[in-house]
Amino acid sequence: MDVEYLISIIEQYGYAALFFSLWLGIVGLPIPDEVIVMTGGAVTSMGILHSLPAFLIVYLGVISGLSLGYILGRTLGTPILDRLRRKKKMDKYIKYSENLVHKYGNFTICISYLLPIVRHIIPYIVGINKMSFKRYALFSYSTGLIWTLIFFLLGRIFGDHVQAAGELIHRYGLQIAMLLCVLIIIFLLMKYVWGKKTTED
Repeated sequence: MDVEYLISIIEQYGYAALFFSLWLGIVGLPIPDEVIVMTGGAVTSMGILHSLPAFLIVYLGVISGLSLGYILGRTLGTPILDRLRRKKKMDKYIKYSENLVHKYGNFTICISYLLPIVRHIIPYIVGINKMSFKRYALFSYSTGLIWTLIFFLLGRIFGDHVQAAGELIHRYGLQIAMLLCVLIIIFLLMKYVWGKKTTED
């Protein structure tokens, strides 16, 4: 599935197509979440959908898909991970996700948004570990809102180039996020130093 095909589906089915393409992302649709969210932003810049309802539907699709993983983990337990392990290369992602949860605890939910595939595995694991839904929602929904807003706005900016930009971000998401953090820190430091220098003068 490519962006052009996704856009044609959105033109035909509207907001529902956006929601279900993200909600069903948990079963491994052949298009990254980042690209779908950015496509949601792109279609609003094209005038196909309205910005606010499209954003809300995209956000609901993101958190609903991940919440489904939490619910399955909580209700079905470890057999759900055993089933996932049968898929090609999934075992290494599951082990990596388990290590992240052990190392960072609740904050792994926030970190996982930057990590494709891991993003969908973490809800299973925290559900299996019996994390309360209230705590899960606090970390996942707040981070998900920021994550969705960033990619939605990027979709509006990139427009026709959503596929290439989305796949690049999907592949190098963590590195790009770290680079942005470093740039923000440098900017804030420079602003602080410049402001202090101006005050002294």
